[in-house]
Formats: sequence, C-alpha cells, structure tokens
Amino acid sequence: MVVYYNVANSKFVPVVPMTELEQFHFGTIDRIVSKLHHLFHINRLEDTRPKLTFPIPPHRKRLYDLIYLTGGESVRSKGLNSFYFGENQFFFLPPLQITSHEYLSEDATGYFVHFAPELFGENIHLLNPFPFLQFDTHPLVDIPKRYSLVFQNLFERLLVLYDHDLEKHASTIRWYLMAIFSEVNSHGQVKKDEIRDSASSITQRYKIALTRNIYTHRTVKDYASLLHVTPNHLNKCVKKTLNITAQSLLNEMVIMEAKSLLKYSDLTVTQIAHTLHRSSASNFSRFFRQQTGTSPKTYQTG
Repeated sequence: MVVYYNVANSKFVPVVPMTELEQFHFGTIDRIVSKLHHLFHINRLEDTRPKLTFPIPPHRKRLYDLIYLTGGESVRSKGLNSFYFGENQFFFLPPLQITSHEYLSEDATGYFVHFAPELFGENIHLLNPFPFLQFDTHPLVDIPKRYSLVFQNLFERLLVLYDHDLEKHASTIRWYLMAIFSEVNSHGQVKKDEIRDSASSITQRYKIALTRNIYTHRTVKDYASLLHVTPNHLNKCVKKTLNITAQSLLNEMVIMEAKSLLKYSDLTVTQIAHTLHRSSASNFSRFFRQQTGTSPKTYQTG
C-alpha cells in the first residue's frame, strides 16, 4: 500500500513504505535483515544480484540510497534522466526522488546502501555540505582507481557493524557514512549536467519541475508560468534540446508516476486517472495504452 508525503509543491507523492522495502526489492524471497532495516541497510551487490529482477519500475522512497560499483555496469534513473555507470563510480539518490533501476549486469560487484534521514536525527544538517546528496544535482561521482580500496574498506566495516548489532552501532555507522561522503568530496569528481545553452538550461529546469510538481501542475502552460517563460518558448527549448515536445516530456512524467501508483498503491485506475490526469478512467486508459502499448490493468497485474 502506498504512503503519501508532501515534497516541494506536490500534494501527493507515492512512496514505497519502509515496512515493505524488503518485499519491494526481493518479492517473496525470505531473507533475514536487521529490525532497523528501514533506517539503514547495506549489502554486497554480488550477493543480491542473482535474487533481483530487472527492470525495477519507477518508485520513490523516504531514504537516501547509493550504489558503489567495483565492477560491472548499471543503468538507473533520477527523475526523467537515465544514467549509465560502471567501475569506480557512485550513484546517489536523495529521499523522495522518483527513480527506476533499468539494469544491473550479472557480473556487477560493489555495494548498495540505504539510510533514512532519521538515522541522523537532529544532526541531519551534517549532510548539507555534500552536493551529490541533493535533489537537483547530478547523481554520478567518479572515483580514481587508486582510492577504490579506501572505499571498499569503509563499506566492509559497515557490513560488519550491520551484521552484528545495528542498534548498538548506529552512532558509529553514522560516522562511517560521513567518512564515505567526505572521501567522495575529497577524491571524487562529481559529474556535471551538460548545459550547453539557454535552451538546455530551461529544459533541465523543466525536467526538475516535472519531478517536483506533477500532482499540482497538469499543463505545459502551468509549467511555463512556473519557469517564467511562455509556453511557446518552453516548447521550442525542449524541442531544440531533446527533439520532442514539452507535452511529450510531461506525458512521460505522468506515465512514470502512474506506473508507480499502479504497482505500489491500492488506488483504482479511476482514482489514478483523476489524481494524475483529471480525466475519466476510460480516457486515462486510452492515454496509458498510447504511451506504453499496454493497459493500466495489464501493467498493474503484470
């Protein structure tokens, strides 16, 4: 069952509940995890990759999560952008950002970590200096190969703490996470979004606005007003940058959210149609089929 939280200007944001994280990632696989799994979790990718089925559909979580690859390759999205990454690269995702995980190679090695803001409590401000943990920044960080062992040692230490007594070692875990983030800041090269010109900049701002406001802004005109440009100018910028219309990008965001609701909520198609599309179930079903090639019901049960 989906849980709703406020974020930015969105009224409704579908979030995979913390109590269902294990089922979300592993289905019916019986695994023993810490009782504080919803606050912090770590695993080696090589241990869990055989148990995962890809692609993992669009979703949001109330957690920070990160992947560090020591081998193999992966494709994952942050908002409306997909990112390929490989050996000695980090992928970071902040809470409530919509994401999907399209691919993780069978030979992938490395580490997956998630942690809740509540793990840091009143000290959550300690995360502010790290740009890669923010909502609007590029999620990839390159690590020079000569520092890979530094990060592997830190992650292996977290695994030991996690396996023994997470509740007892929560404070130590926080500082190991801080050590990882500090090392990333010191040795990592944060990849930058390639903003070539004004059109690219406005298109990127439009993508971010779509991710944040899809439940409250439903037309290209709404977003143009939010970005202080005319609808025609917004459409020209998107067309120049991506060779698609602004409406097409809006449709893509609606479909991502619809997929999340269909998979992770108990809302009916009629309710989703009204929430996201302000239309009848039949009109929404027609729109969904046009965009995806399948019906909402088929996608929901597939």
